[in-house]
Amino acid sequence: MDIINHDILIVGGGGAGLRAAIAISQMSPSLKTAVISKVYPMRSHTVAAEGGSAAVLNDDDTHDLHAYDTIKGSDYLADQDAVEVFVRDATNEVRQIERWGCPWNREEDGTIAARWFGGMSRKRTLHAADKTGFHLLHALFQTSLKFDTLKRYDEWHVCALLVDNGKVGGVLALNTRTGVFSILSAKAVILCTGGVGRMYAFTSNAGIKTADGAALTYRAGGPIKDMEFIQFHPSGLMRTGILITEASRGEGGYLFNKDGKRFLENYAPSKMELAPRDIVSRSIIEEILAGRGFKGTYGSYIHLDLRHLGEAKIMEKLPMVRELCLDFAGMDPVYDPIPIRPTMHYTMGGIHCDKDGKTPMPGLFSAGEAACVSIHGANRLGSNSLTELLVFGARAGRTAVEYVSTAKPVSADKLQSLAKDRMDFIQKRYMKAGNGKEKIGAILSELRKTMDEKVGIYRTEEPLKEAIQIIQKLKERFNKITLTQQSRVFNTELTAAMELDNMLEIAHVIAMCAQVRKESRGGHARKDYPTRNDEQFLHHSLTYQGKDGPRRETFPVTITKWQPEERKY
Repeated sequence: MDIINHDILIVGGGGAGLRAAIAISQMSPSLKTAVISKVYPMRSHTVAAEGGSAAVLNDDDTHDLHAYDTIKGSDYLADQDAVEVFVRDATNEVRQIERWGCPWNREEDGTIAARWFGGMSRKRTLHAADKTGFHLLHALFQTSLKFDTLKRYDEWHVCALLVDNGKVGGVLALNTRTGVFSILSAKAVILCTGGVGRMYAFTSNAGIKTADGAALTYRAGGPIKDMEFIQFHPSGLMRTGILITEASRGEGGYLFNKDGKRFLENYAPSKMELAPRDIVSRSIIEEILAGRGFKGTYGSYIHLDLRHLGEAKIMEKLPMVRELCLDFAGMDPVYDPIPIRPTMHYTMGGIHCDKDGKTPMPGLFSAGEAACVSIHGANRLGSNSLTELLVFGARAGRTAVEYVSTAKPVSADKLQSLAKDRMDFIQKRYMKAGNGKEKIGAILSELRKTMDEKVGIYRTEEPLKEAIQIIQKLKERFNKITLTQQSRVFNTELTAAMELDNMLEIAHVIAMCAQVRKESRGGHARKDYPTRNDEQFLHHSLTYQGKDGPRRETFPVTITKWQPEERKY
């Protein structure tokens, strides 16, 4: 098998991956650096982020305020040393991305415009209308093109980390256009693969977000952290789950129930629609459960009303919202309220790493939604994630440069041996014709139904146990799949099988960790344990792959100066 040699390999071509690549190329342009992505970088999910990027720029704001808002929003599960690094670096990163071409909205005096976002005590969400991720990713991608030594592998699928005695030496990857498997060796690998959202049916996540990075790490023996914490965004467009940005509420939109009441006054009276996402999402579900939602073909919902903002403001600040409503709901928010309900949106957990992107496995680093630093803890504040891509993408890249300056590569013979073992596994598990009657689509549909119904916004003991049992049976059924396509050239059925395999593995971890955490904290809401329990559960969940399934350990939360307190808004 061919071996293609590198110093640093970045898996994922979104915001975190490209920011890491730029940092490496600037710091040490002589290094052989490459970005491998299963889609063309401009199709990465960063492009779909809408509302903005949080950072302290205004005179009435401070880094301590941003840190406190983030830590309180996290329900005190964020590591405070990482949050302090994040808020400080954020200011420089958003200024840097402006110099690279991100067209931030401006105030009349020429300063970068900021809007309100949920859980923030100041206006600090910088934005480019409501297409911030699109413009940010364009700026990063265009900047990356100026580095001639930076190589890209677009439309390649990473199948496995190649690990020798705990040390990462590269990856086994499939060129989906040719069907050829290759070894991409590297002294350092940075995983920037995004979240897990496509294991849920109603989600704002792109089809490519299939838990790849978490599964690669988990199978290679590394820990993944806090996987029970899943964020549900309050405003998913009915039927599709497509995101209607929080900027809609940041610009003054209201939420109404069927009685015409702004019901957030009963749940978060001081913040109303600008409470953190976990609180707003649960409030919407409570209204629906109480019979105060609207009834529709695709279930119950509430209204997000922007009509009072007027067409001019909507077209200036929220043009994409209007476009999405027209294209996917057949309605115009200038004249009619938007039908919404919570949609699975973000993965707070991920690959266990520190504030420099370093994991416990030598040679392995991570950044972005794939990683769990942790700055989000149990609940992410809106607009912190785009900034996270910049801050921790850059930090992971620089740390990887320092690591490879002294690291030794894994030998070619060892990589060949590791890759052969994995290829034998792939051939036996996915490609062998006639080894069963199960279909990928049927298993995926059952997984999504299970996650939506039993591991959703509200969780209780018996449904979580049932979810674990169902997922275990789905994993057994997966062993009997048959692929109808045996060609390796653009075999999307093969890559879909590998993605489903990843999602089943990580769904098992999510359900198990949710069942073990018998408290309510941030995005993890247990109806049977409705209060936060700091005495027993003020810790991170670390999960490793065991012989008989997930093996869970705990890891302390770093607290610097903000002691846990009751979380009210």
